[in-house]
Amino acid sequence: MKHTVALKQNHEFRRLYNKGKSAVSPYFAIYCRKTGRPISRLGITTGVKLGNAVKRNFVRRRIRELYRTNEDRLMPGYDIVVVARTRAIFGRYAELERTFRQQMKKLGMIAPKPAEQKDEL
Repeated sequence: MKHTVALKQNHEFRRLYNKGKSAVSPYFAIYCRKTGRPISRLGITTGVKLGNAVKRNFVRRRIRELYRTNEDRLMPGYDIVVVARTRAIFGRYAELERTFRQQMKKLGMIAPKPAEQKDEL
């Protein structure tokens, strides 16, 4: 993760839940808030309802990988919390990635593509 550190403090998670923007899908809920820092912070929540520790860690690894592979498309300077839902255990990775990108786009976190420059002759 290039420009991301872990979000760990409980009060930071609660602040995002209360004051952040959110996007919800069957696989996860994403909360985000602009911080103005040069880096982003990522927090992942997996509740006991997902299953035992093996399943929860599996989902955490998948979410971390989703974020890592799409990090270059995301704008830096956000606090992000991803709350896993039960379907994230059984969903195909391609479907999770498509949903993750849709939710990030909905939250306005996808960096705009630079306009292609035309060669002047």
